[in-house]
Amino acid sequence: MESKISNIQRLSNPTAYFLSIAGFVAIMLFVIGTVYYATYMVEYQWRWFKIPKYFAYQETISITADVEGEVDEIKPNGEMFDLTISDVDGKKTYTVPQGSFDYSEGDFVFPGDIIVEYIGGWKPGLLSIGVWVTLKISIISTILGILLGIIGGVARVSDTPVLKWTAITYVEIIRGSPLLVQIMIFYFVLGTTFNSILIMNGFQKLSPEWYGVAALSVFTGAYVVEIVRAGIEAIHPGQVEAARSSGMTYFQCTYYIVLPQALKTILPPLAGQFINLIKDSSLLGMIAITELTKATREGITTSLQTFELWFVCAILYLIMTFTLSMFVQYLERRTAAK
Repeated sequence: MESKISNIQRLSNPTAYFLSIAGFVAIMLFVIGTVYYATYMVEYQWRWFKIPKYFAYQETISITADVEGEVDEIKPNGEMFDLTISDVDGKKTYTVPQGSFDYSEGDFVFPGDIIVEYIGGWKPGLLSIGVWVTLKISIISTILGILLGIIGGVARVSDTPVLKWTAITYVEIIRGSPLLVQIMIFYFVLGTTFNSILIMNGFQKLSPEWYGVAALSVFTGAYVVEIVRAGIEAIHPGQVEAARSSGMTYFQCTYYIVLPQALKTILPPLAGQFINLIKDSSLLGMIAITELTKATREGITTSLQTFELWFVCAILYLIMTFTLSMFVQYLERRTAAK
């Protein structure tokens, strides 16, 4: 007992506390220094100034001539200019911003010449698109995974064999096979078949994103089933018996008595599962979905900025998962206060 008290006192000592902070800072500096030394050894040239364009950039718009002709007329049109080119087939007019061309009336234009070039509006960069796709797919998959998991969890604890055995089979098959294999099956097998049926009936085929959402939802739902089952079984059986004896049906008892209490128990493991879901979405790049990881790979292919883009990619994933973790902690405090 004396040893425990002395340990608590030692931890509450201000000197020990600040030494602990210093130790943490030293560890972080060591990690950063190790990474820097590794990049120095490979003689890597950092180009952080090019990173902002992967979040947003101003589009450069170029218009090239497809015919041989002469600049017939240049006249103002409000804040724009009408540039008219005459050829053997007639005249063609381009409405362009001021200062976006270097031609004068009477100049000749040849096929392939750049007639107009100017800076357009702002466009989302590759990483911004990747973050948006990752968040969109993760949110939809989370909602569907929760619904599937709750239904499967209730079926898992049911006494009806068809419900219970179906839920067990679903959980064991999904949890026993790799997510990447499931994504491939959903897209190349089920997706090809389903899209063929849609086309034969005059409908448009579904994009790869929906098959990615389906794969992630089914995968996540299998784990949520076990989380919900554990939460339901943590409720004292006496509450269920009291609810049933008061005239509630099985589903009323589950909806009004069991699930609200089980929610407090299952929130922490649910948070961990959905944080994993955000990271698991990186596998969707294998079926041509431009989520964050695939967007990063595409950026590296065109710019060879390997270290910068991978570091930024990791930071963006950290921001998304940390935000979700903080939100779940807020929900835990709210539910605990009730």
